[in-house]
Formats: sequence, C-alpha cells, structure tokens
Amino acid sequence: MLITPTTRGIVHMSARECHTAARGIHAGVRPNQLFLRTGTSPAIGTAARGTRMLVTGSSGHLGEALVRTLRERDVDVVGLDFRPSAYTNVVGSVNDPVLVREAMAGVQVVFHMAALHKPQLAFLPGKAFVETNIGGTQNVLDAAVAANVRAFVMTSSTTVFGDALIPQADKPGAWIDESVTPIPKNMYGVTKAGAEDLCQLAHRNDGLACIVLRTSRFFAEGDDMPGEYDGRSDDNIKANEYAYRRVALEDAVDAHLRAAERAPHLGFGRYVVSATTPFTREDMAHLRTDAATVLARRAPLAAAVWREQGWRFPDRLDRVYVNAKARRDLGWRPQFDLNAIATRVASGQRVQTPLSQLVGAKEYVHSSYHVGVFHPVGSENRVRGCHVLAPVVN
Repeated sequence: MLITPTTRGIVHMSARECHTAARGIHAGVRPNQLFLRTGTSPAIGTAARGTRMLVTGSSGHLGEALVRTLRERDVDVVGLDFRPSAYTNVVGSVNDPVLVREAMAGVQVVFHMAALHKPQLAFLPGKAFVETNIGGTQNVLDAAVAANVRAFVMTSSTTVFGDALIPQADKPGAWIDESVTPIPKNMYGVTKAGAEDLCQLAHRNDGLACIVLRTSRFFAEGDDMPGEYDGRSDDNIKANEYAYRRVALEDAVDAHLRAAERAPHLGFGRYVVSATTPFTREDMAHLRTDAATVLARRAPLAAAVWREQGWRFPDRLDRVYVNAKARRDLGWRPQFDLNAIATRVASGQRVQTPLSQLVGAKEYVHSSYHVGVFHPVGSENRVRGCHVLAPVVN
C-alpha cells in the first residue's frame, strides 16, 4: 500500500493508483511525495543495538545491497529513493528538505548514496547533477546535523580523480590513493567532489562525524566503451578489473558498515574503496607497457586460470586503485581480490559475486545505459531543463 501525505492529512491509494504513481516516477513526472509500506520488511522497529539507519538511494545497486544486508541483521533501516522498490519505504527526493527531515526522525546513522551517476551524463543537463549531487547532499547533511546523528557515510566515486587517472604517455601508470589530488573531468566528478567538500564542511563547522568512501566499479552492467577492450568478454573485463579498479558489492557494503562504526572516532576522512591490488608501486612503469607480464609475476593463479578460460589481461594499465588507508583506518578486509575471483572461476562459479547476482543490473533514470545505449540517438532525445528529484544510484 502506498500512502501519500497531503498538507497534513493522509490519502490511501489503491493498487491501481500505486501502479500509476510508480509509472509517473519512472517517466520523470513529479508526484506528491510518496511513502511506501511494503508490510514485508523484516524486523522493522526491532533494530540491532537500538540503532535506526537511513539509506538514501536505496533502490540503486549499492543501496539495495546495503538494505538487504541490514535487514538480514535485523537492523531498523529506512530506505529513501525516488524510485519505488522492495528496499525503499520512503519514496521521494533528497532535493526535498522537508521530506528528508521527516525521514531522518530517530535516525542515528546515515548512508548517503543518492546521486545522479556517470551513466546519466549523456542524457541530463549539468544543472540536474548540481541540484541532486550538491543540493540533495546539503539537504541530507542539514537534516543529519539537526537530528544529531552519530555517523554519516557518503558514497563518492573514484571518478572524482578524473584526469589524474591517466598520466602522460611517457610516464608510469598512476598509483591512486588518497594523496592524489582530484582533477574532475565531467559534471559527475565535479559534483561528487563538491559533495565531499560539503561533508568536510559539516564536520568542521557542525561536528558531524562524516566518512567519504570513493568506491570503484561494482555495477553489473557492461562497460560504456566496449570497443576499447579488443573483443574481451564482459566476464573477462570484469575479472580483470579486480586487479586495479573494481570492488565486490559485498566488500563495498562492508566498507560502509565499518566506516559508520569508525566515524565517531575518525571525525572525517576520505577513503579509496577497491579490491586489494596484487601490484606494487614499483610495477607501475611496466604496467604501462606490458601489463600481462606483470600479472603473470604478481598473480600466477589468476594468470593460469585466464589461460584456461582463453581470457586476456589488458595490454597496458593507466591506473591502479590502492585501498591501504581504508584497510588501516577502517579495519576493512575485502574478501574478493583477483585471486579470489580466479578461484571462483576455476571452480565453475560466476565472476559476479553472490550479492551482485541478487541485486542484478539496474535501470538508470532518464538513461538507456542499462540496455547498452550509452548516448541519446539524437539531440532531440536529450532531457533538457528537467527538474530531477532523485535518481536511482550506484
């Protein structure tokens, strides 16, 4: 049953009306703010340790994965997203400060994941990214400060590094850790970097314990530049990425939970969240010219499994993401690295980890990315001047 608040009253909606409202949301039409009660959410009101948690972007990849995990642990979790799903019980926008304040009632831990994402860049104007990624983040921060929450964890992206990810042709590959200065190259990167700074400001000025996690790839969809992989299969591409730019959904969830636990002690911090690389800084020059040889030396198990599968490692790498600081400060111990994926493949299991298989692929609002169309067919198809309330994220 969907329940929508009017000025002060509550209007009950029939199943047909719920379906109509949901269709309007998918079409980008602004309905009244909606509250969804599924009636099947386990352990609502019986939070582990008495802690209520808010997850914004709960209908997205990482949001759903986190809500699934929290529910399995009998945590009292509130999911907020613009798109209805079984993992969202407040349907509405982070751009609505009143709704965000209402959703924040009784919350002690916030996981802010709602954002416009890279796959939507080709389909939406830059202003939409500013409204949601900057304005929406400020709304959530303001509500969190007012509610005196204990911990705030924001999901950012390694996309913020931008042009720093690809050094000049005659230079070694980039060793990407928290010491690297971001040089964003698109509106997604610019607005996520701006949102990170808002989190730092909330810590400085309001004392909010806030951790920013710059996650690498975890999505199940195909890459938006398939032509750059020289005919490698999607499984081959994703398995390769565990060496330098991918994190398993299970490990991304665990990083967020550990960040929430450590936030009151750390105050503020930014962390790269990616699978543990087999490479070292000394490998970076060689990776730029002959990555397969370095792989065979650093990860012989993976190299052997790749040969059996007829897979190929990239000929060269521009960057490697380094998670050492997250492992040290957060006590994070990711399960899935390149050798773990090789072991799965060798035993007949899929490259996709179990949680990723459960969550699956996602539709990105106003984008055809999920069906393999990465740019509008014509300029007339671009969404112009729209007011984006809050898309599915991550």
